[in-house]
Amino acid sequence: MSNGDIFVGEIIGTAILILFGAGVCAAVTLRYSKARASGWVVIAFGWGFGVLAGAYTAAPLSGGHLNPAVTIGIAIDTGEWGKVWVYLLGQIVGAMLGAVLAYLVYLAQFQANVRTEGTTEGTADEPVPTLGIFSTIPEIRNPVANLVTEVIATVALVLPILAFGLTEGLGESGTTALIVSLLVVGIGLSLGGPTGYAINPARDLGPRIVHTFLPIPHKGTSDWGYAWIPVVGPLIGGALAGLLYNAAF
Repeated sequence: MSNGDIFVGEIIGTAILILFGAGVCAAVTLRYSKARASGWVVIAFGWGFGVLAGAYTAAPLSGGHLNPAVTIGIAIDTGEWGKVWVYLLGQIVGAMLGAVLAYLVYLAQFQANVRTEGTTEGTADEPVPTLGIFSTIPEIRNPVANLVTEVIATVALVLPILAFGLTEGLGESGTTALIVSLLVVGIGLSLGGPTGYAINPARDLGPRIVHTFLPIPHKGTSDWGYAWIPVVGPLIGGALAGLLYNAAF
């Protein structure tokens, strides 16, 4: 695969992933959305379907990594580092593009970024926090615990992805992306509670950058003090997965 194909494939595939993922978070979060308050299960499946659509779309061009942690894990396994920077750049650009597209889909809802709650005086308008639509926020802010969660959850993603290559016929059948999407759903349901399961540095960093600059009324903080954890944790997890795969298989 050429550098151009990889770059374009990762932009398109990661943009689709984030469009679906940020889109389902917006659907569940924002006022005047028909899916408002539909819950964590809906979010987990929305992200899983985003992986499915993005990976299948990007696969002919780039192999459909869509995730720097996956790219790092594969590079450690194969020893091929020459194109890693192309993958990572395409993933970051694609994640930013996908976040902008999700914002445009829900533009009217973002512009009406208030919720009405009953008070002793009647009703009061209060802005809906929006960062969680774009990036992850821990339920309990504990840097060590949050980092450990992201490392373990990313190993649980990347190690099976590497092992899928040992399953005879899985790649030829074209079902690898389907299995990975179900894996992402499972990680969300089982391991996503503490931090929101970034498990992908581009998935968190690209949309966080976009959130910083988007003209969302009352959007609140972009929480850059936490932003290193969903980047560093998945990168460590991807590297560990590659090392474990080489040692065990």
